[in-house]
Amino acid sequence: MVGPSGEQVGIVRTQQALDLAEEANLDLVEVAPQAKPPVCRLMDYGKFKYENAQKARESRRNRSNTVIKEMKLRPKIDEHDYNTKKGHVERFLKGGDKVKITIMFRGREQSRPELGRELLQRLAEDVVDLGTIEQKPRQEGRNMHMVLAPTRKKSEARKKTNEERDRKAAERKAAAEADKQYEAAQRAKAAGQPKKKRGPADNLDPDIQL
Repeated sequence: MVGPSGEQVGIVRTQQALDLAEEANLDLVEVAPQAKPPVCRLMDYGKFKYENAQKARESRRNRSNTVIKEMKLRPKIDEHDYNTKKGHVERFLKGGDKVKITIMFRGREQSRPELGRELLQRLAEDVVDLGTIEQKPRQEGRNMHMVLAPTRKKSEARKKTNEERDRKAAERKAAAEADKQYEAAQRAKAAGQPKKKRGPADNLDPDIQL
């Protein structure tokens, strides 16, 4: 039997172990039933279950649920399309997701694999602040693949996104409040000005000579 602090009590009879558990107001829990003799421990079983559940929840919360996105390019992609694809890759990496880049070769392009490698290398250098090469370029049939891994974990990316969203919401709220205060000040100013009294001459045409 093992004591509540992990100390070795030794081999005791079942009834004696139950009596010790009752005296200490603890539970007698069998922790190694296959051992000979079986190993039991004195513990607060309710507290033990609660702490294990807390650890499991914390582990799930901190686990990085990384998703692999895929982006496909052609070896002779034009500059506009390249920048569009690069923007998507940057967005995926900022979100904490891995990105699989696939270069698709057609016809005679298969005889120029260096075009694919150069394009993949260019893309990796363009997004170096957001991701690193996890899997180097490799040829598989008509396609060439490379995997980029984000430099920031998904949980960190989500936190950053939430902070940015909260910041923008606070700015919008502050701007709306400033507009309200300005409008209120304008109304107060207008209300405080004396109204001009209109005289008989105010309604006359200035070109008419009296």
